[in-house]
Amino acid sequence: MGRTSAVRHPLRCGIVVLSLLIVAGVAVLALPALVLGVGGLFHRTGHYSADAGADRASLVVLVTIRLLALVLLVALSAVVLVATIGAAVQDVELHGLVYVFFVLDLLLAALVLLTFGRRDRRAARRPANPAGR
Repeated sequence: MGRTSAVRHPLRCGIVVLSLLIVAGVAVLALPALVLGVGGLFHRTGHYSADAGADRASLVVLVTIRLLALVLLVALSAVVLVATIGAAVQDVELHGLVYVFFVLDLLLAALVLLTFGRRDRRAARRPANPAGR
């Protein structure tokens, strides 16, 4: 009777949980930031110049920078999601640069959400005064 030795593989629970947290972080923060950022791409608040040419030029620069931020957000989100899901499927460790891209993705998503991705605040309705009727 020969003994069969079972090959023990270490449980990679920590890596799997970390991968799931990375995917959830991108899905919860970066993708909604992308949707809200596209909605606020052409929205402009603030002061307008009296000169129409200067106003148009500043708007072009503003929209170009916002578009560049959104393209970078899409690229970082795609790289992080593809690398994380691919590493989980192939059962390999994530490259260290994926973690850096994940942090950059979250920071860029926060930038988009806090600047041009916010929804406009509506003016508060004044309560009706019953004595004024």
